[in-house]
Amino acid sequence: MLKKTLLAATALLALASAAAAEDLKEFRIGILGGENEADRLKSYQCLVDQLPAAIGVEKVSLFPAADYDGVVQGLLGGTLDYAELGASGFAKIYLADAKAVEPILTTIQTDGSMGYYSIMVARKDKGYKTLEDLKGKKLGFADPDSTSGYLIPLVTLPEKIGAPVKEYFAETGFGGGHENLVLEVLKGNFDAGTTFGSGVGDFKDGYTSGNLRKMVDKGVLNMDDLVELWKSPLIPNGPIVVRSSMNDDMKKKFKDFMVKLPETDAACFSAIQGGDFKSYTEVTVDFYKPIIDARKATIGG
Repeated sequence: MLKKTLLAATALLALASAAAAEDLKEFRIGILGGENEADRLKSYQCLVDQLPAAIGVEKVSLFPAADYDGVVQGLLGGTLDYAELGASGFAKIYLADAKAVEPILTTIQTDGSMGYYSIMVARKDKGYKTLEDLKGKKLGFADPDSTSGYLIPLVTLPEKIGAPVKEYFAETGFGGGHENLVLEVLKGNFDAGTTFGSGVGDFKDGYTSGNLRKMVDKGVLNMDDLVELWKSPLIPNGPIVVRSSMNDDMKKKFKDFMVKLPETDAACFSAIQGGDFKSYTEVTVDFYKPIIDARKATIGG
């Protein structure tokens, strides 16, 4: 009996050591789709450079997905260690497997809030002034797993327009991510589209953070070409999540690195977040329960 117990204990220690070794060898970062891949890789390069020494891994690898679901599936399958998600993307993972990932941090806006907005934009030269002008028109969404680009408009727009979205608009479709959606609006393939922004600062600047600001900063968008037709209620900022099965030491080192990042490397912090933010703060699943419930009721898993 003693021999069996010792063998079992040895086996458990070996498994634990193997898991730790796996964590320490490579840290895999998932990056949501919808933005030019080269730009996404450039934004995260600072983590590739700094994380190995900070958390004790041999290398950091970036995995830019073609869409939101690519990152979702990578996290569900355990092939990614960390990603920054929208609340709806996290809800999709949680509803499929509540133990797959842990939300550990989210961002705080420059005004101290912990949320952002879904923003509907249209080409200014179309002459649209209000939501009423869009009745019977074509509306574009960013991605099926986007909070601001799909879930929140689907849930909150009907109260404003007095009808379900698919009845009010003649046609709806997806733009293939936030940046692509805005470009499709500018091309005239959608009459209007839903993207996201902090709602802090001025619309003419693309606000202080969000997709519009990123596009302005990259020189691919002139805000004078757009008009804002609708802004949602405040949406909880999306979470930084880590693979739940990652060893606790790795989780702690990574979390500590991220919490300090706004002070140790403000440029890196701004790059990976896509604009100006104040800092990170801790979050738990409870912060996202309203979005989880909304997704379950509206879209499903």
